[in-house]
Amino acid sequence: LPWADVSLAVLEVHVGSSLVFCVEGQQAVLPAWYTRVGFSLATPSRSESMCFFPVQILSYLGGKVKVEETDLKPRIGFLHSVPGHNISMFINATQEQDSGQYMCSVNMEDDTIRQGKDIGIINLTVLVPPAVPTCQLHGNAVVGANVTLMCSSKKGKPSPMYQWQREPPTLQVFFPPAQDRARGTLKLTNLTLEMSGVYVCRAENQAGSKNCSIVLEVHSTSTKAVIAAAVLGSLGALATIIFIAQKVVGYRRRKRDSQEEGANEIKEDAVAPKTPTWARRPASDTMSKTSTLSSIAGTRQPYGARAPSDTASILTTTGSYRGPPPRGGGRPPNLSPPAVNGTPRRRQDPAAAPVASLPPSSLARAGAVPVMVPAQSRAGSLV
Repeated sequence: LPWADVSLAVLEVHVGSSLVFCVEGQQAVLPAWYTRVGFSLATPSRSESMCFFPVQILSYLGGKVKVEETDLKPRIGFLHSVPGHNISMFINATQEQDSGQYMCSVNMEDDTIRQGKDIGIINLTVLVPPAVPTCQLHGNAVVGANVTLMCSSKKGKPSPMYQWQREPPTLQVFFPPAQDRARGTLKLTNLTLEMSGVYVCRAENQAGSKNCSIVLEVHSTSTKAVIAAAVLGSLGALATIIFIAQKVVGYRRRKRDSQEEGANEIKEDAVAPKTPTWARRPASDTMSKTSTLSSIAGTRQPYGARAPSDTASILTTTGSYRGPPPRGGGRPPNLSPPAVNGTPRRRQDPAAAPVASLPPSSLARAGAVPVMVPAQSRAGSLV
């Protein structure tokens, strides 16, 4: 503004409000202007207007508008054309970090400046609406129990307040102390089946509000407890079956092992079998006994004939021949024949009559078994 060379005016800067609120995303206007009180005999040759946050961000100097390199550069400017008395500034698409203190100063050459009157201060607060809150249930919703409904929003400036209510058909609004609006909690005590329903929480501040809801289902018994009991019962039954199976398998294994040990056990009190006396005699004596036994085995009986005695003749372990026991309890005579060349002779049984030889077919029908008898020499040795 051109003025005369002499000026007696007094310059002052004014602000429309020292506190400005704006919702995030909207435009904020910081109102400011300046006045010149008095009269002037001169025309002002130069004026300067500057805004700071907290560094210089916008200025008008030497007839030019200058925007400094800051995050606000693409979003700020003078609201009205300059030069002029209205030096209001705007901020588009405000963000939460734009909140703060803004200062505006005006300097005009040759004007008298009152101390502290050349600067206007405005505090900007960008309000942030609450984010969609989260509703949660803490506790076991069974008859007679107590539960707490919680509501919280992760975003909001200022911090949101919370309000719980029950939706129709049973509309119900809650108040302290059951409800804590600052913390967003609602305590429900001594639950009943009629308290089941939809509960809505509203988070709100000066910038707006958002809601969330939760369904409360009150049960007569604890479903979780029933499930836990069923699981524990199944595990107990399975453990019992495994225990019984292990016992049965162990019993069978021990029984089998004891049977095997009994079969393989060597009895300490068992008497070893005695070696026959004739087995310890010389080889010639053994050979004669063998031939004598063969001769006795070779004696034939006629088909259907019965031996004179029920007791067969036996060959003793000493090699002597002992005939049938006497009838009537008499003492048996010594029927041992004399030995020839150390070999006992076989005594003829007077009761055994010589039997004529039978054909092989008759013997086979009678069940006889053919036996080969080795020949014997006069000396008793086998040929």
